[in-house]
Amino acid sequence: MHLVLAARRADRMNELAESLETKHGTKCHIVAIDLSTSDAGAKLIDEINKLGVDIELLINNAGVGLIGEVSTTDPIDIQQMLKLNVNTLTDLSYRVLPGMLERGHGAIINVSSVAAFQPVAYMGAYAASKSYVLHLSEALWAESRSRGVTVLALCPGVTETEFFDVAGAPGWLKKHSSQTPAKVVRKALTALEKRRQFVVTNWKDYIMTILVRLATRRTAVNESKRYFRPGRKANSNQPAATPESDEPKNS
Repeated sequence: MHLVLAARRADRMNELAESLETKHGTKCHIVAIDLSTSDAGAKLIDEINKLGVDIELLINNAGVGLIGEVSTTDPIDIQQMLKLNVNTLTDLSYRVLPGMLERGHGAIINVSSVAAFQPVAYMGAYAASKSYVLHLSEALWAESRSRGVTVLALCPGVTETEFFDVAGAPGWLKKHSSQTPAKVVRKALTALEKRRQFVVTNWKDYIMTILVRLATRRTAVNESKRYFRPGRKANSNQPAATPESDEPKNS
């Protein structure tokens, strides 16, 4: 597929575009845009419309994470996170999906998280935003599947990116098992081919999603406290964009 790459840092997208063209002959159109602004979705779609192309696959993988106590968290940072994780993802989905349904083919991959299946202390707003993504995607999947369009919620667990270091949990990857971004992508595309509504990319994480459903909600949320309890991380409460979230691919 040829791609439309949308993110803030044009330099990184240019490097990616050059690599993709060299290795695969993929042509990329780059849109330098802050996807956390309220009108980002409309601006991006306007830019795509100028190209005169139809979106066959939309991958909403832009997202930020924020870990910290409520008393030390800036509400403005929370709002910025929700604008990106929830508002822009929803806006793009609703702007692109009608065209796919009219054509009778197309797909959307919305990146959620294994955190979507339970409340997570010290990153409550982030986990809630990913739960929203999961539920929205499943609802859109149910509406669209009979019309040739698939909407998939991708729910990875710990993945080898910078996410935890800059979100406020440095060294997290050294203490926990993780998966590569390449594995997450393969799992996502396989699930998409099977027209599934969601996929958890690691079998251990999938078992955990089942266990939290069997446990009481009180137990599940209290258990989550031990993962990101303050004191196990550096004093940083800044939102963190994962490397892949800085290069959301809309193709």
